[in-house]
Amino acid sequence: MGSTHSPLHTVHEIVEEAKRLPTAKRRSLTNVVDVDSLNVMDVEPIDANHEINAALLRGEVEREGLLPHLDLLRESSFVFQPQFGLDELPREPGLILVRGPRQFGKSTWLEGALRKTIQEFGPGTGLYLNGDHLRDDRHLSDMLRDLATLYPPQAPFRRLFIDEITAVDGWAKGLKRALDQGLLRKVLVVTTGSKATDLRRGTERLPGRKGKLSRTHYLFLPVSFSEFARVCGSALGEALLPAYLLSGGSPVACGELARNRRIPEWIIETARDWVLGECAASGRQRHSLVAVMENLHRHGGSPLGQTKLAREAGLANNTVAAGYLDMLADLLSVGISLPWDASRRIELPRKPGKSPFVNLLVAVAWAPEALRSPSDFGALSPARQGIWIEWLAAQEIYRRRALAGEPEPERLPFWQSKEHELDFVLSPTEYIEVKRGPASPIEFAWFARTFPAAKLTVVCQTPFVTDRMHGITIQDFLHAPSPVKRGP
Repeated sequence: MGSTHSPLHTVHEIVEEAKRLPTAKRRSLTNVVDVDSLNVMDVEPIDANHEINAALLRGEVEREGLLPHLDLLRESSFVFQPQFGLDELPREPGLILVRGPRQFGKSTWLEGALRKTIQEFGPGTGLYLNGDHLRDDRHLSDMLRDLATLYPPQAPFRRLFIDEITAVDGWAKGLKRALDQGLLRKVLVVTTGSKATDLRRGTERLPGRKGKLSRTHYLFLPVSFSEFARVCGSALGEALLPAYLLSGGSPVACGELARNRRIPEWIIETARDWVLGECAASGRQRHSLVAVMENLHRHGGSPLGQTKLAREAGLANNTVAAGYLDMLADLLSVGISLPWDASRRIELPRKPGKSPFVNLLVAVAWAPEALRSPSDFGALSPARQGIWIEWLAAQEIYRRRALAGEPEPERLPFWQSKEHELDFVLSPTEYIEVKRGPASPIEFAWFARTFPAAKLTVVCQTPFVTDRMHGITIQDFLHAPSPVKRGP
């Protein structure tokens, strides 16, 4: 029977590699290639993390199975270029933390950055850890200590890529321990995580330990509509916009919709399970989360106070309701849309706010209509379609703000008076209103009187231009290249 581990060049290499690499579990190695057990030697084992690092030290980044997400990417007909503000890794040491939802391509990007590092700078310049294979914070700090000794002395750069670091219980403590000991002072550490709540809170426990990089925190963002159109436009035709809306910008969902014009159930289940898992990990109840999601869909683009949400969702009080909304915001799934006081230029947290979805794949996973295809979206009522288009605009504003490095891109205030309402306040002088159907500047003649120095963008089906107002289709709004200005 053949060996389950990848064969190294010689028996001597097997022993030497095993001795050099850190260990998490004991495992025996044979001294004959392709034999399971013969003359077993007592050497340090090579687990999943060790095997990949042994290959990286030799520069074997093209070996099949070494970087599995890149192997899958090569088989895909629809490949998207990620854009989240980190086009090139810095050459200085420090700490970079990338967080984002499941199924958005973080692991694929990380493997690509690792392979590029080895290809550009040589064997051993990039090493790797998978948080799913680490037991706890002590195990993490031990692995960091051992890996720090493996870089070749002539390496021009030293990088360590840690995928899903938030899978490690107490990861921030383990990372802090290694940083405080100076083990990584010459290393650029790049981490990803899907437990967004934990990663956001964990970064706050690492003050002064992220190096001197100009930026250390990134959100892994949805595929842009322009990129989706470039890759999938010919396959989807007129279904392009509803397909993008249903995908939420998730690359895997984008690919499935382009291939089959339908989101398979396993993608929906993965999105739901991710949110449910985070809910359980935070000590919250599944049935309460379901009730909260039902209310977010039911009230759509209307303000929903925490007291009303608590009452309708059967929660104990408004503090509990706020906890669920905060969790969903930390998961980069909903935004925080508070009323805007234009005279004082502040948000009003004590008044009922909105919670627009900014991850539309999560919205689809919890939607009462069971939307799976562009035709399903087309069958919705005009009013319901209007809510989804407003959420799509919210997702795009959030994406652009995160791309620009906004510290809280999920903050999306709205303005409301007794007679009028505007969906989004980008700044004290820039507002957005979203309408599914046609619109005319006559409808908004009041705007110039109410906001003498401001401008209004109306997302609608009938473009128009005046001195102070601009009507634009949702497609053109999504294609707009410039980032949204800094928030209020």
